[in-house]
Formats: sequence, C-alpha cells, structure tokens
Amino acid sequence: MIVSVVSMPEGVATRAALSEVRERLAAPDFVIVDIDRGEESSSDEDALAGLLGLDEKTWGWLGRRNEPVRADYRAGVVGCVVPVIDGSQVKHIHVFAGESHLVTIHHGPVGLIETFTARLPEDAPSDGATAVFLFLQGVLEVFRREAAGALLEVAEVEEAMFEGRASQHVHRLADLRRRAAQLHRGFLPYAAIAQEFLTHRRMANPDLSQERQALNRMHERTVQLVLMEIDSLRDETRRAADTYASLVADQQNLVINKLAIASVIFLPLSFLTGFFGMNFSYLSNNLASEQTFLWLGIGMQVCALVVAMYVVLYRTHWHQLRDGRSHEAAVQLADRA
Repeated sequence: MIVSVVSMPEGVATRAALSEVRERLAAPDFVIVDIDRGEESSSDEDALAGLLGLDEKTWGWLGRRNEPVRADYRAGVVGCVVPVIDGSQVKHIHVFAGESHLVTIHHGPVGLIETFTARLPEDAPSDGATAVFLFLQGVLEVFRREAAGALLEVAEVEEAMFEGRASQHVHRLADLRRRAAQLHRGFLPYAAIAQEFLTHRRMANPDLSQERQALNRMHERTVQLVLMEIDSLRDETRRAADTYASLVADQQNLVINKLAIASVIFLPLSFLTGFFGMNFSYLSNNLASEQTFLWLGIGMQVCALVVAMYVVLYRTHWHQLRDGRSHEAAVQLADRA
C-alpha cells in the first residue's frame, strides 16, 4: 500500500503511514491524501474506514474492491465512487472529502491521480469541496477527450473507406463501437449518480454559497455535455457501420450488373446453339447451306445482342445516369441561387 499526503497550499507530496494520515485528517489543516492499495487484494481491505478513523457503519465500503459507482452525503462530508478512463480500461476511484481534506483511494496506478497531483500547486484549491470539484472535472475531461478522439477516428476511418474499402476498416469500426459502448457503460451510472447527488446537496444545504452553487451548475453542465458527446460517438459509429454496409452492397450490385451483362451476351448464343443443334428434318434438309448459317446463326446472335444491350444499357443505365446528372445540376443551380 502506498500512501501520499499533499500539504496545501504548498502542494508538496510526501509518503506517510496510515496512522499519520489519521492524525492529519483529524487536524484542521487542509490536506489531500492519495492511497494506492495495489493491484492485489489485501486482508485488511474492508477495514480502511476504521484505520482512517471513520465510522465503519457509514463508510465501511470505502476502499472496497469492485464497489459500484455511488455517492453518499453525510453532515458536510461526501463519499463517492467515480469511474475513470485509464488507457483502455475503466477503473473506479473512491473519493472521500470534507472541508479540510480530500482522500482518493484506488487499486493500482491511475494516470489521472498523477495529473491531478501535479497540478495542485498551480490550481491551489482552498478547501476540500473545491478540490473534489477540480478532481471530478478532471474525470469528466478524460471522458470527453476519449469521446472526442474516438469521434475524429471514426471520421478518418469513414473517409478512408470512401477512398478504398479494406477489411481493416470494419475491424477498426468494431473496435470503436466497443469503445463507445465501454464509455457509455462506464459514464452513464456516474451521470445519474452525479445528478442525484448534486440535487440532494442543494436540498440539504439551502444556504449554499454562490461559489458552491456555481461549481454545482458547472459540473452538471459538463456531465450533460460529456454524455451528449458519448451518445454522439455511439451514433457516429453506427452510421459509419451502415456506410460500410452500403459500400459492400454497392460493390455487390456492380458484380451483379457485370454478371447480367455477361448473361445478356451469352444467353442468346446458348439459345441459338441449342436450337440449331436439334435433330429435326427441317433443320437438316433446308438449313444446310453456309449462307443460311451466316444469316440465321450469326445474324440472329448479333441482332439479339444489339437489342439486349440497348435494353440493358440504354433503357436502364443511361436513364439512371442522365437522371442523376439532372439532379446534380438542379442541386448546383439551387446552391448558386
């Protein structure tokens, strides 16, 4: 277990034992404590609240592994479990904050903790409430960056698909869809809990200062913005997958059209060879000259091919192409007007 204590407002981090942390939390000085319990489970995992001098009946879940997203508010002290994006994983950080302290508890290293600690001398929060809002804004910013980055990647993959469809595009889209689902599953419980907690906090503290109310409103707006961006990412990945399916369908239509043209060429020839290969007396006695073969055999094939090509290419494809060009011309004329 690694315990770091940051003295404020200096922002200097030092290592400490849990007994020392308990004394620092009882003192009136503002401190920020980070506890890394490590990746492996420990026998005293459920006893952290007692080691920190907290009421075990109320805060016994604090630091417990696999604890779901939650938030409790008791007598000016807040305890919550928040999801955090760390690389390709969604981890959970336990937060316990009062007016004079902020405690974060996690299992294994988390990049957000290091970023938050490094910015403390610059941000210089004056109390625990301001510090916890700064930390939660960092959580939201990580989710927002992940969603925005994935959105840009979806656009790049979609553009590459139009230039030349390849199998790696559909694999990348599948990864992005899984990433969008992961972000949504990780953030949606927090969005619901945050809305409920902030509403409860306003009701429990009708005389909340203007500064705290502004922090509440800013956090609520950011939560909704992040949720909208994640939903937008999910929609964009679905749309890109539909675009890929449309491109595949278009390519299959082109193959079918080529087969249809080949069939138009060879079906009349197959019919003629089958017809003139029949052993009828009329065919054997009256159609035996070379001139008759040229007129009926080759002439009928050429006529049938010309008529078929006219019907298939001119009556169908040429009209579609002409209608498409007329529509494009109308759109350009409307844009100019």
